[in-house]
Amino acid sequence: MFKASLRRMTKFDIEIVSDTVCPWCYVGKQKLEQGITAYKQKHPDSNDTFSITWNPFYLAPEAPKIGVDKREWYLSLLAEKTGATRDSHRIIQLGKTKSPAMQTKVVESLFKSYFEEEGDITSHEVLRSAAVRAGLDEKEVNEWLRSDKGGVEVDREVEAAKRNSISGVPNFTIQGKYEIGGAQDSAVFLRLFEKIKETEESPKTWIG
Repeated sequence: MFKASLRRMTKFDIEIVSDTVCPWCYVGKQKLEQGITAYKQKHPDSNDTFSITWNPFYLAPEAPKIGVDKREWYLSLLAEKTGATRDSHRIIQLGKTKSPAMQTKVVESLFKSYFEEEGDITSHEVLRSAAVRAGLDEKEVNEWLRSDKGGVEVDREVEAAKRNSISGVPNFTIQGKYEIGGAQDSAVFLRLFEKIKETEESPKTWIG
């Protein structure tokens, strides 16, 4: 007779509510990635996976559709432009139709354009460049920018965030129930991943 146990693979489902002009969302993404890296380093033989989905939020729903100097919008030492972010979220929505990985690449590229290259988040040229850099097809990107494709979905998801009492970003929900608000330290994410693993792991035992 023998007993054998199998460790269960855990799929970490991470939903992030964010806005493309939110500096703490930019920082929060980095902290999350550091937490994931730390978990993988701690469990090198694990086959656990991480799936990330991005949902929109409007920090300033009344912001102008044409970019204005960021100093006029909030206190900052930088002078890049900001404005209504709905079009940027529509491009993220396009990435979402491809795959979670592509959606994240689009988010990364938009963050780079806005926070590192001082791009105007309302400019279709900036959005197009970021989307193509992420790997989206330029023709399809142009089609989405010219139309309102993805707009209904974006607005619906923004309203859903409000109904879920999300009033600030970034907001991270893991496994649909564990919530982390703000740009927390990577150790916070690591501790939660460990807790989830411990909670969800249910070894199966065969006796024969």
